[in-house]
Amino acid sequence: QVQLVESGGGLAQAGGSLKLSCVASGGTAANIWMAWFRQAPGKEREPVACFSVSTGTAVTYYADSVKGRFTISKDDAENTLSLQMNSLQPEDTAMYYCASSDRYGIIWSRAHYYQYWGQGTQVTVSS
Repeated sequence: QVQLVESGGGLAQAGGSLKLSCVASGGTAANIWMAWFRQAPGKEREPVACFSVSTGTAVTYYADSVKGRFTISKDDAENTLSLQMNSLQPEDTAMYYCASSDRYGIIWSRAHYYQYWGQGTQVTVSS
């Protein structure tokens, strides 16, 4: 029902910026939690940031590795989740995925709580 489509990935130099977008459609009212995860080759999928309205108030969460560099936001009118990535480092290289959950209480950083996933957009950061 819910479909998520990511875009905005690409190649950036260390210290540069990229902005990822995730457009949601098909039952978007159920997107209580929306998050960005990333996965590098040979590594587990890891949480990046989350935007939650589970309590009726917007709350954001960030992984320590991106705190202060990445900013998550949501445009309700466009049903779009964004991730502004600044001060990119080679360690940020990964496939970035958009995910959503219609549950009211979850652990934001656990991938298995999210029912819907996009296909991902590749981010590559060079030195």
